[in-house]
Amino acid sequence: MVARPRATGMSPTALPPQEYACARAWVALTAAHARVSNRLAAALTGECGLTINEFEILLRLEHAGDGGVRVRDLLSAVPLTQPALSRAVARLAERGLLARAGAPADGRGVLISLTLAGAECLRAAIPVHAQVIRAALLDNLSAAEQGVLTEVLGRIAAA
Repeated sequence: MVARPRATGMSPTALPPQEYACARAWVALTAAHARVSNRLAAALTGECGLTINEFEILLRLEHAGDGGVRVRDLLSAVPLTQPALSRAVARLAERGLLARAGAPADGRGVLISLTLAGAECLRAAIPVHAQVIRAALLDNLSAAEQGVLTEVLGRIAAA
């Protein structure tokens, strides 16, 4: 027999309104994130052979310029630990989508950059990404709501 948790007798409406609003916001945010992430993961993997994190790595490298970036510089943009990010970079390098080279000023440092094949892969993945984001998220909002969402999420990300 499975023991059930004991009820506290407190209804959700008995909570302070601010706390209940926080809980409801969290549930909505995590549900929306899961919905969009699951669809995005399936589409990117199925159509482009990329994970969401690999797509993010390639996208960040595209904006990094010709000099390349250090793996540690991607940590703030890609939600992986340093070892997991290093493994993802190694997999992308094995596939020829990015190149690794020694950092000129540091004998131990490694710079990574997008290869031509990586740029082509990213060019194919961006429309897939955009279609999923539109269908799973933006098409459900008015243009004004899309603007508010972008502004609010940008503010949260920058905080």
